[in-house]
Order: sequence, then structure tokens, then C-alpha cells
Amino acid sequence: MEPDALLSGRGRPRPLRLHREPDGVRLDLAGLGGTWVTITLTDDPGAARNARLLMSFVAGESARPGAPLAEEALGGGVFAWTGRLPEDVRALRVTGLVPGRPLSLRRIELRRRTRPALLARGLLRDPVLTARAAFWRSLGKRVRGRAFLDRALRHRRETGYGAWIRRSASLSSADRARIRTEVAGWDGAPLISVLMPVHDPAPRVLAAAIRSLQAQLYPHWELCLCDDASRKPAVVRLIDRLAARDARIRVVRRAQNGHIARATNDALALAAGAFCAFMDHDDALPEQALYEVARAVRDDPELVLVYSDEDKIEGRRRRFEPHFKADFDRELLYGQNYINHLTVMRTAAIRALGGLRPGYEGSQDHDLLLRLTEHLDPARIRHIPMVLYHWRAAGGSGTFSDRALARTEAARLRAVAEVVERQGARAERGPHGFVRVIRPLPDPAPRVSVIIPTRDRAELLRVTLDGLFAATDYPDIEVVVVDNDSREPRTRALFESYRGDPRLRVVAAPGPFNFSDLSNRGAAAASGAVLLFLNNDVEVIEPGWLTELVSQAVRPDIGAVGAKLLYPDGTVQHGGVVLGIGGVAGHGHLGLPDEDPGYFARMVLVQEVSAVTGACLAMRAAVFREVGGFDAQALKVAFNDIDLCLRVRAAGYRIVWTPFAKLVHHESKSRGPEDTPEKRARFQAETAVMQERWGPELRADPYYNINLSRVSAHYRL
Repeated sequence: MEPDALLSGRGRPRPLRLHREPDGVRLDLAGLGGTWVTITLTDDPGAARNARLLMSFVAGESARPGAPLAEEALGGGVFAWTGRLPEDVRALRVTGLVPGRPLSLRRIELRRRTRPALLARGLLRDPVLTARAAFWRSLGKRVRGRAFLDRALRHRRETGYGAWIRRSASLSSADRARIRTEVAGWDGAPLISVLMPVHDPAPRVLAAAIRSLQAQLYPHWELCLCDDASRKPAVVRLIDRLAARDARIRVVRRAQNGHIARATNDALALAAGAFCAFMDHDDALPEQALYEVARAVRDDPELVLVYSDEDKIEGRRRRFEPHFKADFDRELLYGQNYINHLTVMRTAAIRALGGLRPGYEGSQDHDLLLRLTEHLDPARIRHIPMVLYHWRAAGGSGTFSDRALARTEAARLRAVAEVVERQGARAERGPHGFVRVIRPLPDPAPRVSVIIPTRDRAELLRVTLDGLFAATDYPDIEVVVVDNDSREPRTRALFESYRGDPRLRVVAAPGPFNFSDLSNRGAAAASGAVLLFLNNDVEVIEPGWLTELVSQAVRPDIGAVGAKLLYPDGTVQHGGVVLGIGGVAGHGHLGLPDEDPGYFARMVLVQEVSAVTGACLAMRAAVFREVGGFDAQALKVAFNDIDLCLRVRAAGYRIVWTPFAKLVHHESKSRGPEDTPEKRARFQAETAVMQERWGPELRADPYYNINLSRVSAHYRL
């Protein structure tokens, strides 16, 4: 059913023309340019809730959407944006961000806003900025006044995780009714067996955990509870009382304490469901958790592993520290158990692996996940980007990892080592107790051809060359400098100083600056099996960086590798690329201090990403040729590295970012900023190319999370 689309605010409301597109809708806005409006989107209460929507304007001659708008969730499936429409606006485009979930809008309303109404709204949100807007307007500085008013309207009165929960993650009565009606109509609804090992928790937290299970909107579950020789009489009595009242609670008791792996296996032996969910004896599930899992396995019966986002909960039920996770990331899983809770696995698969292994207590779940996913097709793994698990952090929980951190780290290391040793690699303790996997170089080490496009700026290039030849511990390097019309005497002198050095060649490439063409020419002249595209303003600061990049790049399933790049002040310039930021892509953790581990330790762990910057990008020459190199026609300067990486991924390879190759990047010092009309026009054209070529991929980066901000990649709401 098509949503209603109305323009209101002055005179009688009138309908707006709406066009259905394969991945969303487009609303005609011709003739409304320059109008201040509030755009309100309302979800269909009879359909599954869209966790996030993406709004963007189509303006000017382009038929492509621009940067995403920073919409605000108002709760109950309502989203809003207030601002001034571009002067040349043509349409509003709305798409959904939940993979596999169609857009389900009931209504789109554009309400014209008067100046007094805007000022009143601005005063409520940010009085200081609104006063500045009025001041500049009174002086006739309309553009400056609009800018301040726009900032005031963007300010949110409520921020933080609590506000996000109220607006974006709370069910209404209509939501609950829809879920119950939907489930009642399912044929063959899957039974989910919840495995819960119990050993002497505080009775109140155990009771709360089981109450959260009994409150599930999805009724087809059973609790398989193993009492691991609890010594508290109150715990034993509570289990007996709850089991007597609810036939879905099945109990087995151990005569001796066997710890969490054995207790979970005993619970597994009771399971009659096709899928098992793992739940600690002190945690809680939100009421829709098992419904969302059941919905996922009904949508794709081939799934083996389902997991969700999670947060923590304290004694007063305050929720905090949400973990909005990536889709399946094998590399990140080696470093830490980022999957954690809620985890649901196919029962037959768990049993085929022999269940959990005693001796890995503290990391028994991580060990099971590593063994399960070692040869599992990622298509059979589903990440649900919703918070479906509350991990209790209050006293009395008896959390195993809290009591045995050292044992947990040792078990984690053994579990990872066992898996990666079969790949010829080894595992060692990494930063903050996580795991680093060391991968060997082939013997002999492959030649690396370092391709450096340049135009003058000899003082920068000299630092880069000195770092490669004198400060890099790698046995076989050739450097191909692609010279784009350098004319300064210092540059000629630098080239002359290397005339007798067989490790460096200068390839002349006159003409207008075209980074893609220069890089392609360098690759054509290179003799190495591994290509390293490197900017001429990158500084080497540690000797092992290239060994790390190459050890990753030579892996058969890895298509490209990126490094951790720092600004000269020691903050992060590149922590991997996140798609969709600002409309196309942005660098993750930009500006974070180097010593900061980042969002759930992402800046100290090797991980998969959708793309890496071309300022330091390593890949096998064969892969570069296979995908056709950089696009020198449509993407001469911007986004050519993103496009290359997306073509590498489309060819079936993975992209890896590693923090163990670290360099300093003096960004854009040699080329300068996009500060001329010609450069801005070229940048806009290249943005349009990316949006047309990779639109669906740019909307939802699998290694980010749709709940996180699309304004910047700082992993914030």
C-alpha cells in the first residue's frame, strides 16, 4: 500500500506526487525550493518497524540523491526533520536501512513552517544559537542567520542512550499487537530452546532473568535450565517453584559443580528446539527478542547462527553501554568475542561440535563460535541490528568473567591459537588482553612495488622515501615514483640523488592531475607481486608496518589491506572506511587519540572493513588486474579507492584493516583542499558517480551498524 503524502501548513492540505522505487519512494518537491518545512515520516503500525530510515534530497540537474539528512526519531515509528529545502530541490527520497525489510511507511507529511514558529522551536532547542540567528537576520545577513537557525533546529533537547531507547527502541501497544497477530498466523513456528546454566546467583536476579523470558511476545520457547550444584537453598527453591508453575521450564541438576561448559552441555541435552539461545542466569531479554530471532530463521531457513546487539543493565534497570555490532567479521572474531549476546545457534550444529568444551571456561562461548564459524558460509550467519540482550552488571550476578579475567584471557588465546594454527598462523596476547594473530610471510618474501604519485613537494617525498629505504624492515622493496609534471629544482635534485639506486624508478606522467591514472601507470610499470599504493606525504614511524600489510595481503581470500594512519598530532586519520558517511564514505574513528582503543576496542584489533584509503593500500597485483585497476575516467581524484575496494569485494575478496601497520599521514599537503569552484564541481560529479554505481552498498555498511550516526563515523548514536 502506498503511503499518504501531504503538504500542509498554509491553506488546505494538498497531496504530493509519490513514486515507488525498487528500494524506497520518491516524493516530488518541485517548486518548493527555499521553503522551511518539517518532514514527518510515520511507519505503518501493521508492518514490521523500520529501525532506521534514510532521507535525502534530489536537487539540481542530478537525478541522484544527496547527502543523508539527520532525521530524528520521535518514538512510535515516527521520524522527523526540520530545515530549509534547497533552492533547486526536485524530490525527497526515502529508503529503509534494515536489510531484507521493505519500507513500510503509512504517511509522509511536509508542513510549511512560519518564521515565528521556527524561532519558537529554535528557542526551545538552543536559545543561544536562535538569538544569534535573529541578530544576524536583523542586520540583513540572511544567509548567516539561516545557518545559525538551522544549527539551533538540529540541536536535540535529549541526547544519550536513554533518549535513544525511548525514541527508537520502545514498543507500543500497536507493535505488541502486531507481533502477536503475526506469530499466531505462522505455520510451524520454530521452537527455541533457551540454555541457562545456573550456579548460586542472587535469587532476585535469577527470578528477573526468567521473568524476562516468560514475558516474551513469542510464545514458542522452552527454558532448559541446569542447576550446577547450587548451594543456596533459596536458589534451589526458586527453580523448583518456577518449574512447577510453567511447563516450559525444564530442569536438570548436577550433583557436583562442573562449571559453565558442562552445565550448558547438560542443558543442551534437554533441548527439543531446532535452535538454542544462550542466556546467563543473571541477564534479561527484551520482550521482542525471541520474536526477532524466530522471524530471522523463518525468513531464511538455512541460517545456522543468529546474533544481535546488546547492552548492559544495572540493579535499578538503567541500561547503558550499548554494543552496536558489525555483521559477521571473521577477523574481528579472532581478536575478541564481539558476537557475545544474544547468540542463537542451530541445535544440530552445536551437537555436531560436541557442545562447549570444558577447560575453556570464561571463553567457552568464544571457543564454540570459533569452531562453529571456521568453515561456515557467512551467508548462513545473520546479525540482527537490534538490542535484544541486557547483560547484568550489578552486584550479585556472579558473572564468570568478572571473577576470572586472567583465566578468560588464557582460554581465549588457546581457542584462537587452535583455529589459526590450522591456517599456518599463530596467536599471541595483544593490546588490552585481546588476541593478535601473526601471519607468516611466504619464503621468499614477495617483492613489494610501492607506487607513489607525486608533483614536486620534495620535502615531503624525501621523508617518505627515507622511511621506505632506511626505516622499513622488509627484504624486497621497489619504489615507482609516478611524476606528474614536477618542475621544482629540489624535486629534480631528489630524483637525481637516487639515479644509481635500482630500488627506485621515476615514471614520467605529464598532464592534469588524475590520481587514478597515475596509480594505474605506476602499477603497469611495477614488477612486484604485491602493490602498495602510497601517498607522497606518508611518514614511516615503525619498522614492521610493511611486513604486517604484506602478511595480510598474500592471503588468498584477502583482496586489499589498509593501515592505521595518524595525523602529525597523534590522532587517528584513518581507522578504516565506513560507507554512507556524508553520502558516500568517511574514515572511522577520525580524530581519536592513538592510544584510545576505540569503540569496543576496534582501533586495536584487525578487522574487516568495506574499504580502506588509497593513501596506504596494499593488494596483490593479480587482484588489481582482475578488477581492472582504478577508474581513471569517472573517478580521477576522489573516491577512486572506495570504488576499487567495492569492486574487490564484489569479486569475492575481503578487505582488512590492521592497527599493527601504523604510519603518519600529512593529509592533502601535496594536493591541497577542495577549495576552488572547479575542484568542488569535480568532487560533486564524483560523488554522483559513487551514488549511482554503489547506492545500495552506501546505505548500509555491513561492518558499521544502522543504529549509529551517518553524519560521522565516530560510532555514536
